[in-house]
Amino acid sequence: MTNAAPAKVSVVMPCYNGRLHLPMSIHSLQSQTFTDWELVVVDDGSSDGSAEWLEHLGDARIRIRRQPNRGVSIARNHGLQHCRGELVAFLDTDDTWSSDFLTVMVAAMESNPDAALAYCGWQNVGLPGPAGAPFLPPDYEGPNKEIELFSGCRWPIHAALARRSLLGVGFETDLTHAEDYLLWLSLGARHPLCRVPQVLAQYHFHDGPQASRQHLRAALQLYEAQARYLARHPEFVARTGSRALSAIMLAGLRKRAFERYWARDLDTARPLFRKLMRARHRRLHDWFYLLPSLLPKRVHHWLIDR
Repeated sequence: MTNAAPAKVSVVMPCYNGRLHLPMSIHSLQSQTFTDWELVVVDDGSSDGSAEWLEHLGDARIRIRRQPNRGVSIARNHGLQHCRGELVAFLDTDDTWSSDFLTVMVAAMESNPDAALAYCGWQNVGLPGPAGAPFLPPDYEGPNKEIELFSGCRWPIHAALARRSLLGVGFETDLTHAEDYLLWLSLGARHPLCRVPQVLAQYHFHDGPQASRQHLRAALQLYEAQARYLARHPEFVARTGSRALSAIMLAGLRKRAFERYWARDLDTARPLFRKLMRARHRRLHDWFYLLPSLLPKRVHHWLIDR
């Protein structure tokens, strides 16, 4: 008796106390019109019965690996080590896909055999106004591809399908934010990318812990990921210019700092403002906002109120 052929697509799901949201994400996967998939769930030390709930589903396509709580990047890398599919996607416990996500994304990769990765549009579910509107990332294949990717890979981790053979060891384990950005940037700068101009992935906002709510860490780790990329690719720095690349990094930091400032999140904005000052940020008008971050926080609040 021969073993069954491995699934075409491996889906990796890190899970830490995700029991509340698992039914939504698992239903999203089991409802896919493309059925040649396997799910590798890495239970990252959950204490809420997540793994037990998955076992009770009785779906032979779902395999569960367990590890002590070590963080999302180590969990994803653990899952990658046990993938058997040619293509790999990542789905968190509070994310979902449209029912044709895998069908469309696999077709895109098969139509573009040189592509390392396909990415699609996505939508924030649970946010009002423009923040909750569907979003289509740009097409990065052009003469300024590496610079544009360096400025930001504008798709979330679950809006991509990658070739397993090109992912190497996976994500940098000391990063809990921007670990996917750094991997996509490193991959996309060396290989073609395929844009799928459809909104097929959903990110669900809720009251529980979410990486998207850790604004300060996210901003600082993106900055760190960009710095790592430059240190590893001196030819990119020489070709583009260190001043221009520094300006891109500081512009991203400034954008995130002011977003949190106008949201009255001074716990995030103040350290980002101070980092901009240490980097000798040169937009004169901004210093009106930056300098008060050196004051005690209660005084800063008082100034804003006035």
